[in-house]
Parts: sequence; C-alpha cells; structure tokens
Amino acid sequence: MSDWVVQAIATAVKAGLVIGIAMNIVPLLIYLERKISAYMQGRIGPNRVNLVLGDVRYLLPPSMRDAVPASLSRFKLIPGSLQPLADAVKLAFKEEIVPASADKVLYYLGPLVAFVPVATALAFIPFGTGTWDLFGTGHVIDLRIASADVGVLGLFAISSLGVYGIAAGGWGSGSKFPLMGAVRASAQMISYEVPMGLALLAAIATVGSVDTQAFVYEQATTWGGMGWLVFKQPLAALIFLVAMFAENNRLPFDLPEAEPELVGGYHTEYSGLKFALFFLGEYMAMILMCSLFVTIFLGGWSLPFVVDPSGTSGLNALASGLVFLAKIMLVLNFQVWIRWTLPRFRYDQLMHLGWKVMVPLALANLVVTAIVLHLAA
Repeated sequence: MSDWVVQAIATAVKAGLVIGIAMNIVPLLIYLERKISAYMQGRIGPNRVNLVLGDVRYLLPPSMRDAVPASLSRFKLIPGSLQPLADAVKLAFKEEIVPASADKVLYYLGPLVAFVPVATALAFIPFGTGTWDLFGTGHVIDLRIASADVGVLGLFAISSLGVYGIAAGGWGSGSKFPLMGAVRASAQMISYEVPMGLALLAAIATVGSVDTQAFVYEQATTWGGMGWLVFKQPLAALIFLVAMFAENNRLPFDLPEAEPELVGGYHTEYSGLKFALFFLGEYMAMILMCSLFVTIFLGGWSLPFVVDPSGTSGLNALASGLVFLAKIMLVLNFQVWIRWTLPRFRYDQLMHLGWKVMVPLALANLVVTAIVLHLAA
C-alpha cells in the first residue's frame, strides 16, 4: 500500500481518536469540576445518579458464590458518575425557546461558530511522538492530525474565530444582558490575546520554530529531557497561563458570564442543545488551551525515562499519548482549583491587568529574550 494512502487513513483515524477523546474528557471534566468544587466548599457534590455494579456473585463459579457477602452483591462504583449523562439527556429534551426579537441567522449560528473552530484547532496539537513506525511497516506516523510546519500560527488563526460565535450569540439574542456579555467577552478575549501572543513569540524565538512538534522535540532533547520552556521562559509561561484563563472565560476572569450582573452572559437566551453547544465549546476551549500550554511549556508528550523522543515502537507511541493526556488533566484540574481560590475581578481591574501589567511584562520579556539570544549566537 502506498504511503499517501496509509497517511490518509491514519489521518482519519487520528481525527476520530482526538475528537472522541476530547468529547469524553468533557463529561469527565464536568464531573470532576463538581466534585472538586464540592470538596473545596465542604459539600458532597453529585451523588444520586450512580454507576452501579450488579450482582457480582453471578460472575463467579457457582461453588464460590456463597463466599461473597450479600451486602457486596450491589454497590456504587462512582457516586454521581452518571450525572453528566443525565444533564445531556435533560438538555436534549429541554424545550427550546427562541426570543421573538432574536436575529434568527445569528442566533442559530452563534453556538456552532463557538464550537467548530475550537474543535478544528485541535488538529495542530501533537498528542504523541512523530516517529512511530506503524507496526514495523516502514510508514512513519506523526501523532497529530495536521502535520503542518506552521502549526502554532494555524492554531491561533482558527481558534481565534471562536469569539465570533460569542459575539453572534449575544447580538443575535436581541436582549441587553446577552449583548453586554458578548461585548465583554469580545473585548476581554481580544485584549488578552495580545499578551498571550507576545509570550508565545518569546517561546518561538527560544525554540526557533513555529512547528508544534518541534517545540516538544526541543524540550525533550535538552537538559536531559527536562529542557521544558517553563524553566527557560518562566515569565512567558506565567503570562500565557493567566491569559489562558481569560481566553477561556474562567474565574477569576468570567466577567462575560457573571451571574450577579448578567444573569448568564452571552448565552442567557439559549436553552436545550444550543446552550449545550456553547457549554461544550467552552470546555473544548479549556482542553485546547491546556493542550497548547502543555505542548509549549511543559514538554508536551515527552517525559524522561518514560518516552524516547526518537523511539519508533508502538509501546513508545502509546506511552507518549498517555503522558500527554496526564499532563492535560493536571492543568485542567489546576483551572478548577483556581476557580474556587481567587475572587472575580472587576472589569476595570481585568483590563488594567491585561493592558497595563501583562502587555508591558510580555514586551519586556520578549526584548530580554532577543538580547540574550543575540549575545548567545
């Protein structure tokens, strides 16, 4: 079989795998967010819709069934674990109410535009090694959907379109509160893209490439496999991390959705599956930004003594994917932890932090990086 056919089939499989895993991380993340939030507030959290294992005695030989106590024949594996599924069913059957004053085209287009660009941008994230020899056949598979040399630029170009979905949803609702939320979200996301981009420029200058896979290999092959950019560019990593919270509208930057002021923000007038699509887009954006942060600053799929950057075996490829997934989950849980640690900013504080603190710091970091790299050349 020719290499281009193999690569085409592999690309389709990779796309299905990435979207499938991301879509399954979303309900897991919703469950973890509720449980972690409940733990931090001294509550129980969801504990009613449970995954229950049936009578385990019938899985054993007849001679051993009596040895298992009847009290253990039925027990809850993970309390509340089916709550995300219950929410999905509820949203699917919930009545959808379209405001009479809504702009129908923008109203229906908003949730779609908020979700599709974010999911598409995942194509540029390397979720594993780029040297996997497919079952020893000589076909080298790069474990990312789009093997583009301009991966970082393509990712930002596509993911930044998500703000149009939020703007369209707020404007198309024909209501003042969603419009205020959309204006806030647009201004916030555009403002914090500036320091995020400047922090990324410093990282690009350090690595000398805009290829996402090149970022991982650079970090995996320096300092004994621990040449992560979070150590080489700590200020850029911090700026990127803060801007990431603002880009995802997460606390303490959730001004576009602030319930005490805006009821629910840009998606106030949405219900049913349209609201679910907005919700799904927000969590997919969290996964995308955490994946990018892990790729740029935390070594991506690499880990010393676990993953060989030049390894071609299937076991090495699987290990790289699992390492990448573990790092993403750690950063996602950090976002949940911050949600219940820091209070919400006022809007003027949010803009002051973005334009008068983070942008000057990012510019100064970029200048220092350029000087150091020039002297080291």
